[in-house]
Amino acid sequence: MLRWLIALLLLANILAFITMRGLFGPSPAAGPREPNHLGRQVRPDQLRVYPMSAADSTDLAVVGGPAPITPVAASALKQ
Repeated sequence: MLRWLIALLLLANILAFITMRGLFGPSPAAGPREPNHLGRQVRPDQLRVYPMSAADSTDLAVVGGPAPITPVAASALKQ
């Protein structure tokens, strides 16, 4: 019984591998996801990108840095 299950899972994995390699054609995710999105943009040439200044970057979190230590007040529990 277990041999048949292992053989079935092996065949399913081989079929999934062949499918993802494109044997049956390109996958639906390979194409553009929103083809009409670019056509609906309003004045895309007016988009401007500017670098951030030091004053703007103070609100951003530092990724990978140590977590800030918050003061915690502790008190004895009353019974």
